Amino acid sequence: MIQKKACMLGSFSVGKTSLVRRFVESIFDEKYQTTIGVKVDKKVVQADGEEVTLVLWDLHGEDAFQKMRMSYLRGMSGYLLVIDPTRRQTLEDALSLQERVQEAMGAIPSILVLNKSDLLEEWDIDLDRVALLEERGQAVIRASAKTGEGVEQGFSRLASAMLQFPV
Repeated sequence: MIQKKACMLGSFSVGKTSLVRRFVESIFDEKYQTTIGVKVDKKVVQADGEEVTLVLWDLHGEDAFQKMRMSYLRGMSGYLLVIDPTRRQTLEDALSLQERVQEAMGAIPSILVLNKSDLLEEWDIDLDRVALLEERGQAVIRASAKTGEGVEQGFSRLASAMLQFPV
């Protein structure tokens, strides 16, 4: 069986842990739980006719006081870059983080996840900028850890992209 390490990256409180819990356990909890360090989960998925074990590293969120340790990325085959579109700054922070990841790891598969699609009327990001990122080849998906919308699709697209990417 194929095993691939995927990391959940983004600012604090964007919904990384909630997306993983929805994907792995089909659970959503309104209560915010901050991740300290890293939490690892696994789930077997079908991608391109292959059974793939995704080893999901849910990394603590970045903020002004705490940057992500690049050593956590070692062995990573791809990542979900999660933003909270109700907080404009999380997109800027995510793109900055992505630059650092690309410098350290090279160009590996990534999906930009616009989480909290259930709060669409509260979104405060520049959707034209997101469209431009898509035009430049960045995979983007809208999702909601709360409703489950787009969650399976996001992880499945990442698994497929990781299988297609030469290691």
